[in-house]
Amino acid sequence: MAKNAIALLAEGFEEVEAVTPIDYLRRAGITVTIVAVGGAAIGGNLPVKGARGITVNADITLKNLLQQQKAASFDAVVIPGGMPGATNIAASKEAGALITEMASAGKLVCAICAAPAVVLAPLGLLSGKKFTCYPGMEEKVQGGRWTDERVAIDGAIITSRGAGTAGEFAVAIIAQLLDQAAGDKIAQAVLL
Repeated sequence: MAKNAIALLAEGFEEVEAVTPIDYLRRAGITVTIVAVGGAAIGGNLPVKGARGITVNADITLKNLLQQQKAASFDAVVIPGGMPGATNIAASKEAGALITEMASAGKLVCAICAAPAVVLAPLGLLSGKKFTCYPGMEEKVQGGRWTDERVAIDGAIITSRGAGTAGEFAVAIIAQLLDQAAGDKIAQAVLL
């Protein structure tokens, strides 16, 4: 059965942490819907500007996605870090509800860099869970079990450290959604 994921992008997202998982998951045959958190369509486009000034066009706004589909119909949500991108996602009640609903449904919740501490921890999703994040951000997390691993997997929660670990993060998501062989195949194809 085909797998599908959501990538949440808000103004100020870290480009590498967003585009690498989107690219690798699509290479593996996983459908990825790029979702704009906040903002509005401009001339039919849904541009979201990253922390380094790179603009990515989203497929749909979060508001429209939630009107059209249930969060549980997706297999995974990918949340990049970057500032103020992670803060903007954390400030969105709709994003929080979507992430919480997906976690409750046992779907993969995948966050990298600042996002584990800024987005997942306030939602209570790291409580009792092993996690990793950008160095120093772990101090903001209460009740989680921090590790310095490049990618940490605890049940349906996948976390990673930062832009330099984005490829490994993406491969871990693929391995969980499909299987380890699919993840290894992408890692080999991109010379990771």
